Amino acid sequence: MSDRTAPPPPPVEDPGRLRNVVLVGAPGSGKTALAEALALAAGAITRAGSVPDGSTVSDHEAIEHQQQRSVQLAVLPLAWRGHKINLIDTPGYADFAGERRAGMRAAEAAVLVVSATEPVGPTVLALWRECRAAGLPTAIALTRVHGPEAVTACQQAFGEGHPDTVLPLFLPGFRDGRLTGSVELLTGRGYGDAPEPDRAARGALVEAIAGEDDTLLERWVAGEELEPDALTAALRRELRQNTVHPLLCTAAPLGATELLDLVVDAFPSPAERTDGLPAPDPDAPVLAQVVHTGEDQYVGRLSLVRVFTGTLRPDTPLGGERVTAITSPFGHHQRPVPQALPGDLVCLARLGTARTGDTLSADGAALDRWPQPEPLLPTAVEAHSKADEDRLAQSLARLTAQDPALRVEQNPDTHQLVLWCTGEAHQAVVLDRLRTRYGVQVDAVAYRVALRETFAAPGTGHGRHVKQSGGHGQYAICDLTVEPLPGGGVEFVDHVVGGAVPRNFVPSVEKGVRGQLAKGVLAGYPVVDVRVTLTDGKAHSVDSSDAAFQAAAALALREAAADGSVRLLEPVAEVRVLLPDEYQGAVLSDLSARRGHVLGTEPGGPGLSLLRAEVPELELAHYPVDLRSLSHGTGTFSRSYVRHAPMPAALAAQYR
Repeated sequence: MSDRTAPPPPPVEDPGRLRNVVLVGAPGSGKTALAEALALAAGAITRAGSVPDGSTVSDHEAIEHQQQRSVQLAVLPLAWRGHKINLIDTPGYADFAGERRAGMRAAEAAVLVVSATEPVGPTVLALWRECRAAGLPTAIALTRVHGPEAVTACQQAFGEGHPDTVLPLFLPGFRDGRLTGSVELLTGRGYGDAPEPDRAARGALVEAIAGEDDTLLERWVAGEELEPDALTAALRRELRQNTVHPLLCTAAPLGATELLDLVVDAFPSPAERTDGLPAPDPDAPVLAQVVHTGEDQYVGRLSLVRVFTGTLRPDTPLGGERVTAITSPFGHHQRPVPQALPGDLVCLARLGTARTGDTLSADGAALDRWPQPEPLLPTAVEAHSKADEDRLAQSLARLTAQDPALRVEQNPDTHQLVLWCTGEAHQAVVLDRLRTRYGVQVDAVAYRVALRETFAAPGTGHGRHVKQSGGHGQYAICDLTVEPLPGGGVEFVDHVVGGAVPRNFVPSVEKGVRGQLAKGVLAGYPVVDVRVTLTDGKAHSVDSSDAAFQAAAALALREAAADGSVRLLEPVAEVRVLLPDEYQGAVLSDLSARRGHVLGTEPGGPGLSLLRAEVPELELAHYPVDLRSLSHGTGTFSRSYVRHAPMPAALAAQYR
């Protein structure tokens, strides 16, 4: 255990004293630094680490140190005022949105971390909308605050026309552009070098949190001094209903204690969850869900589990899974615990088959999975050596069990092994884990798209396969006509009259035709959408054979293609792009440059546009990265195969 890590907090005996809080924010907003400050303030660590030197509790993988960003969620259990706070630090980078959504499933509330040194841009607004869509009560933590201007900017950005719903819960104090302390407006509690209370600011807060409590509002208007407990209860009610969003300023270490107090006083417990998931009854059958799967060098697979109902113990039956030991995670450290109450987050080692998103229960009950980002960036790989090849399949199976955002495909058309990732950062993590965790080295190779061939005009071919080398020879002649058959697949027609090709050899001709079509007649790609008609031929009573007629049919097909009537077809996908309105022009221009045909645009929500276009798949291999660049990380897209379409002649020449 790290020499910075303090002894573990005492266990809580009541789910009402649990708080599960997810930290959400854009890349570089300061989430991990805030998590360090909170852990230090709670006494969970003896000194704060930093992201640049790779010493934070949350970021413990070497790849996180190399990329200088979180690539997976981390849980930091903190003890504060008799409560246990499971702080869930999630990645900000879009490639790891699945980890963020897992953290949101495990939490009852969110803290949106916003850097005061950056404008509140589309990336932050997209995260805000995601928290709202998930129904999570959300507070806002401003980091790197140097003055009050950022508070106003957040109120305008997140208030959605009602800036009074985003309210500073603490009045910050500044000196020479530095945060020096704050005073809680509801209770008057001071932190650091606290400023003088502001009655006007307090009044605005009281009026907002009073909500429909007319009695509380009347007492305030009448000048009565309101009890802190009554005000805190009102704040808790309004926050749970998502009608008020507290905002506080932080500049580590300032602001950490205030946030911990806010979490305990106003954030909902598991018993107050409102999204329809089961209530946390300690005596009910255990129902839990795997929210993250990692790997420990000593114990192997390690599953982070959120318990929803029941009390989880080492002997708890969970269907086909066997629970041997329960630990409480703290970054990458594991601390043994005797049990887990409903609402808590714990780790289970060596589960047999459970993967991220799976439900653990004894009675077969199942929880819905949270939506995963669709992996749309293809990376074709080959094992570096025979030894790597022997271990590659098993290693990829272990990786996909841990990472639901990774999809592995053995493409039947191109015969490539393709790793589908969510972006270049995710791709780097996958390749790094293959190398460092499993000792498997792979080489990235050019990704190939499954092209097709077809006949653009009718053609005829004469196939003559005649060989004599002593003994039985080989004799088969057949004449074929090939016609385009748009959308009709491959059709074989026997039109021989007079028995020129004996009936028992017609299936041989068809077999030869289909075999050659599968191999291609121009550039080695399968031929589709053609009708092949056997019109004539000759046989020998002794030398004709099944193999001979197969060979003759293949020769006839190749001759039919020799007149240049064969064209290459490329797959076309329908692409649906969801992005902020301000980036619509740039993305539409980019789609046109990719030979895309825009089908239409429509509203995709407040401030959002949904674009639909048909785009050749050859142009989409790098699109996840390019769209992210064009939309500053805010655009998402989906794709679905539509058809194969003729490839432009100049481009087709490159693939022949």
